[in-house]
Amino acid sequence: MILRLLVAAVLAPVLVLPAQGAADPTPGDAAREPVRVFIFAGQSNMVGSDSKVRDIERFPPFAGLGEPQEKVRFQYCIGREQKMRSDGWVELEPVNGVVGPELSFAREVTGAIDAPIAIIKCAAGGTHLGGDWNPDEPSGFEMYPLTMELVRSALADLDRKKVPYRLEGVMWHQGENDMFNEDYQRNYGENLANFVARWRKDLDAPELRFYVGELCTKTIWGMDLRPRMHAISVGQRAVTDADPLSEYVPTSHVGVEIGGGVGLHYHYGTLGQLEHGVNYARAYLRNIGALKGEDRGLDKLPYRRGRTVKLFVLAGHRNMEGERAFVQELASVKGGKALLKDRREVAFRYSVGGDFKVSDGWEPLGPCGPYDTFGPELSFGAALVDGKVKDVAIAKFTHSGSQIIDWTPDGSVAVSRNLYPRFIEFVAASVKELRSKGYRVELEGIFYHVGENDMSFGPFRRGAAARIGELIEASRADLKDKKLAWFVSQQPPTDHEDVNGIDVTAAVAAMAEADRYTTHLLVEDLPPQEKQLVISTEGIVALGAQLAAAYLASQ
Repeated sequence: MILRLLVAAVLAPVLVLPAQGAADPTPGDAAREPVRVFIFAGQSNMVGSDSKVRDIERFPPFAGLGEPQEKVRFQYCIGREQKMRSDGWVELEPVNGVVGPELSFAREVTGAIDAPIAIIKCAAGGTHLGGDWNPDEPSGFEMYPLTMELVRSALADLDRKKVPYRLEGVMWHQGENDMFNEDYQRNYGENLANFVARWRKDLDAPELRFYVGELCTKTIWGMDLRPRMHAISVGQRAVTDADPLSEYVPTSHVGVEIGGGVGLHYHYGTLGQLEHGVNYARAYLRNIGALKGEDRGLDKLPYRRGRTVKLFVLAGHRNMEGERAFVQELASVKGGKALLKDRREVAFRYSVGGDFKVSDGWEPLGPCGPYDTFGPELSFGAALVDGKVKDVAIAKFTHSGSQIIDWTPDGSVAVSRNLYPRFIEFVAASVKELRSKGYRVELEGIFYHVGENDMSFGPFRRGAAARIGELIEASRADLKDKKLAWFVSQQPPTDHEDVNGIDVTAAVAAMAEADRYTTHLLVEDLPPQEKQLVISTEGIVALGAQLAAAYLASQ
């Protein structure tokens, strides 16, 4: 952290930024410590493209973020040809009806620390690190000198008002557009290292921290341009691995806007932007030791010693993870209130978002998603218990930013996205841990929900059934269980002329029909969902119940 205290502030009351607009602070605005200043910079997914303030209330965990945050100061320059600029420091609120990650970031941070914060934002869609943001030879929209001018002007304004401040960190999200220039793509890591070094030099802040946001693999570019996306991520990780003051912030699991046609999109949209900001906030709070954890671990597992524990594994993508199922909506769903309570008779272990959130050993079954979200495990577990299944344990491994190819043993050229080794290790470790506590373990089955994004992209839809078959066959070999049961659930696939020529439902059904230990479950009667691809709260509850019913029917 870079601490800057003005000499004048030692002799005068410490001042915070004004509570209204750009008005000067008054002697009564005393603060206990300097204002913590954060800089947000990047391209369209930092701007907040394809998000809408009016949609914020659709996502209960983020209700109210469309309103001004009066205690948070904000200065910005956003856009390309038509730039939107603040007139000095203003109170934080959405700009031009768009949702940026700074909104949820600010609420998360101010809720965790007792200190004033301020945000400076400079972002424009379609800009390159190799060109627009190049500190040495800026081209195009010349974003680097523009941002330096904005930051220096904003900090000088604090100096003039005798407001002490601390430059706390840069939140950076950019890279998609560098994929389309071979030179920029190849040298992204080198360019980013130079970029970070120049920030520290030009702001005279040698310990300035950088938080580098992962590019979202759930977008259409994460599918059809995965080698290019991977190349950028390799460059980003090279910098954050080598620089102790830089951190790689996972974002590939967050919500993504649902587009027209087949449903795939290029931008996070409203929900994703709100989660995007939370990711940055938690990375920062964790770094300063202010991230509050919740102790959910079970001191003792709920089974008598020597009993046979029935272990159920849930696996899959965005709907098995529960992207748009919120605990705040459970009370309005039939039977939902009961699901809000922890079931201590069911031990639960999980890794969601590609290890974004991992349980502390075994926990009681209950809501535990990263954004007040939950998956079908709640109703699944309840239905098993209600169905008189004894000694149930559930292990869940999901990554909502993955595609089926990431689950296959061979994976893809984007090797950092390969999930198969981690998935098998997770299942094996779950079994081993139960056995180490003196229990016999029956691995009752793996319940896999077919990838939603795969259904919208022709090449992946065409290969989906074969890839699932590869995953099943390999898992049985590596887990040393030739009869391991698989339950493959599938919602109605994307209905669009671009992909309807590929009958993926029939292909998955045929794959399962040829395997006596695999059950195909087509879930056609889920409650209506607002958007194609993603199942909402009521539907996720219904999905879990149907998965349990399929298991009970097989016994």
